[in-house]
Amino acid sequence: MTTGARGQALSKNVGHTDGVASSKSRLVWLSQGFFAIASASVAIFSLAYGDFAPGVRSLPAWVPWRETCVYGSALVVLAASAGVCFSRTVSASVLAIGAYQAAWVIISARPILSKPLSIGAWYGFCEALSALVGTWILFELLRRQSRGWPTPIASERALRPAQVLFGLACIFYGSSHFAYADYTAGMVPAWLPCRVGFAYFTGLCHVAAGIGIIFGILSRLAATLEATMMSLFGLLVWVPSFFAQPRPDWATPPQNQWSELVVTLVLAASASIVATSLGNRSWTFASRRLTEVAGTTGSRPIE
Repeated sequence: MTTGARGQALSKNVGHTDGVASSKSRLVWLSQGFFAIASASVAIFSLAYGDFAPGVRSLPAWVPWRETCVYGSALVVLAASAGVCFSRTVSASVLAIGAYQAAWVIISARPILSKPLSIGAWYGFCEALSALVGTWILFELLRRQSRGWPTPIASERALRPAQVLFGLACIFYGSSHFAYADYTAGMVPAWLPCRVGFAYFTGLCHVAAGIGIIFGILSRLAATLEATMMSLFGLLVWVPSFFAQPRPDWATPPQNQWSELVVTLVLAASASIVATSLGNRSWTFASRRLTEVAGTTGSRPIE
């Protein structure tokens, strides 16, 4: 190959690499916006109902100034949600929201101690953990973009375990569809046929998505479909429940409706962040990662 041809090929590959990086930046920006909206919804719910978090009615009795802590943390999360939208404050804001979610995870683990074999006892914990994992991954994506904040929690080795944890949570969500098939079927819109079968099908989809994310089998597609399914669950199940007359038993009281809608929004945001973090993976069964194209230029692959 002549020097001129080699240079032309190099310029073409570099241009492709820049395009991939630009596309990845846009995906991070969209996930960042989704995350800000979901976090703000948690804060607004907490302020409206006085709950520390969706599914967490109160703080442990040993916590002093519990009411002050609840409303204070909600205001901090609300302010941090706004801070996520600005480049100068985004990293600190994501960390603040992550600290709140870590407390959410710890508090949600209490029922597991008394009923470790109950799926219901684990549900709130898995939801809180999914939210925290999404925040964890988003912080890493933002750190990579800015090349700042080189902390252990945002290291390369920390990203993969976070994805695996989300995959395990997806498997848990799927297993709950099988354990509570009748209850899940009652939430399926009446206009869909074979509601019990649909409950099993969606449960299987959750499990398949989790396995794909954990073992890297079409992981990008799996996470994207998981985010889509969670978003559709909110749009097709919880939003219509506010207008249903009479209101179904699983949608009462109104506080539970808002709690579940907010949690669904948070889970969808976390799933979209996981999908974005897997943006360097192929949509198909390709044996190579898309970022290997960048390797032909001798430059650093896009992360």
